[in-house]
Amino acid sequence: MKLRPDGHLKVYDEYWIEALDFFPGGTGFCGYPTVCGNYSICTNRQCSCPLPINGTNYFQSINSRQPNHGCSLVTPLSCESYKNHILTELENITYFPFQKNLPDIHPDHRDISLESCKESCLKVCSCKAAIYNTSNRVGNCYLRSQIFSMMYADERDIREDTYFKVFIKVQNVPLPPLPPQQQKHWLGIILGSSLAFVLFLLIGFFVFLFWKKETTNEAEEYYLDHVPGMPTRYSYDDLQAITKNFSKELGGGGFGTVFEGTQIDNTKVAVKRLDGFNQIKKSFLAEVETIGSIHHFNLVRLIGFCAEKSHRLLVYEYMSNGSLDRWVFHKNPEMLLDWQHRKKIILDTARGLTYLHEECRQKIVHLDIKPHNILLDENFNAKVSDFGLSKLVDRDQSQVMTTMRGTPGYMAPEWLNSVITEKVDVYSFGVVLLELLCGRRNLDRSQPEEEMHLLDLFRKKIEEERLLDLVDKNSGDMQLHGKDVVNMMMVAAWCLQIDSTKRPSMSMVVKVLEGVVDVESNLDYCFWNPPLPNTRARVDNQDGHIVATTLVLPSVLSGPR
Repeated sequence: MKLRPDGHLKVYDEYWIEALDFFPGGTGFCGYPTVCGNYSICTNRQCSCPLPINGTNYFQSINSRQPNHGCSLVTPLSCESYKNHILTELENITYFPFQKNLPDIHPDHRDISLESCKESCLKVCSCKAAIYNTSNRVGNCYLRSQIFSMMYADERDIREDTYFKVFIKVQNVPLPPLPPQQQKHWLGIILGSSLAFVLFLLIGFFVFLFWKKETTNEAEEYYLDHVPGMPTRYSYDDLQAITKNFSKELGGGGFGTVFEGTQIDNTKVAVKRLDGFNQIKKSFLAEVETIGSIHHFNLVRLIGFCAEKSHRLLVYEYMSNGSLDRWVFHKNPEMLLDWQHRKKIILDTARGLTYLHEECRQKIVHLDIKPHNILLDENFNAKVSDFGLSKLVDRDQSQVMTTMRGTPGYMAPEWLNSVITEKVDVYSFGVVLLELLCGRRNLDRSQPEEEMHLLDLFRKKIEEERLLDLVDKNSGDMQLHGKDVVNMMMVAAWCLQIDSTKRPSMSMVVKVLEGVVDVESNLDYCFWNPPLPNTRARVDNQDGHIVATTLVLPSVLSGPR
């Protein structure tokens, strides 16, 4: 729910689409207090400034292209010269406080004459307007220190024995109008000077951009030639040849599109062409160096990159079976994963995260673990991808994040206080694990309302001791191994603890999956059900998932999709 600046009280859904407008008809478009801004008049849903009075224009539009921004006085009121204040009458105009009921008026301003009302406003410098209302020969004076939107009286059903008079205070020192010839003379001088100044600024701006680009290119070339451990550097022509001029598109990720390519030795690769060059240039090379130094069987490998002129491309190992969501969120019996494959994918993912958290030189928190970022090769080996949102964190320390990152539904509750550790990845892993075992999304709007949120349903089935009801019903093999699947669900429950300190490390999860240790028995089953995003979001047309919101920073070095 949001109270808009124009006075409308509206309710929006989770995608920030208007769902309900309170008071849609009773108040009317012109009845809202700030619909047209200060000093502006609303008529027939149009906004305009008061017309000139006796040939003198006292009001001007704040923004001629957007009349609803209101108007201002041509000559601002000055308390030092209050003797020059006059009240100008706006004919056939009424003011919003009188639309329904008479507002609270000082007793001294009730049952007074029109002249007394005007005199009361002129005596007080802070008074900007006087509205005089007469009904049944009773006069009431309403003094205003601020003027909101006004409206034409014929916009309302006003009784014949009731009328309003609106007087706006102005400074009675308008500048005398210039003769037409002199106006043209000065206008020509002003326009000519302005154009010359703008032209000078534009030339200087483009010269600066050219100098900055050349300096940056030289610094990048030096960096690329002197930093050891960088992955293979490709030319843009090489990648055009490898991808056959980017002809076969595999999909899209943060900031770019992924294409299939074949190297000279017939090895397939995934080439990601990055868009939004100006946004990503500063961090591109540093992230290439960081991600290129990561080598683990369960992490998608960055083979090379291209940094040539304005081109920025990344070359990854090719993952023929795509992302995990293709194999989980569907109802195609030919693509169902059996129990053994799902166990392997879970263990592979846990090992990849263990490497990031505990085996790198510097701990890496991924921050966006979800089925879309777990890729499968031809043998269904799972590999974690999309490190563009990841964060390097000093060991044994937490990281305070000022901007939320990740995907709604997979984000841990500690994002609310912005103190982040690697346990946010453990939580996201728990959500993915539960989705894989149940064969459904954590938020499935096709389900009945009481079963829409998977974590709520998970808690309910634990309390009822009916976890077998959650096992993927589309897979007979999963049903056959129902007991083992239920035991695996307890690993997910451990990872989903609201208190991050009670979640296991990913290395502990690996040990549990390998059967070396048992799951913690003292678990809290009151899982966190995250609120739907309250900012504008983009929805993936293919699967209905929220893939980016204004809270989410898109990936620069996204893995191939």
